[in-house]
Amino acid sequence: MISRHWKGVVRKGSAAAYIAHLERETFPALQRLTGFVEASILKRETDEGTEFQIVTVWQSFDAIRAFAGPDLSVAVVPDAAGRLMVTYDRFVVHYEIVGGTS
Repeated sequence: MISRHWKGVVRKGSAAAYIAHLERETFPALQRLTGFVEASILKRETDEGTEFQIVTVWQSFDAIRAFAGPDLSVAVVPDAAGRLMVTYDRFVVHYEIVGGTS
């Protein structure tokens, strides 16, 4: 399995709107994709705004490719989410999951 990590900072006061966007738009769309396993939202306050790290888990790189396109390293940021951002990573990081607990 593969873990995909991405970070972005939303404007002060926009955290709830961003979480709502993820829960209403992004996550339901991901759940319809074959090979998607789960997603997590991590957040922390910074001087710029609220930083989010989004972690998704996938069964394979092929499953991620169906979502992200041929260049797996490019971030997928819908316009609605981008409008809430102060800054965000243009590229993601992938990790192979080799162990853990359930």
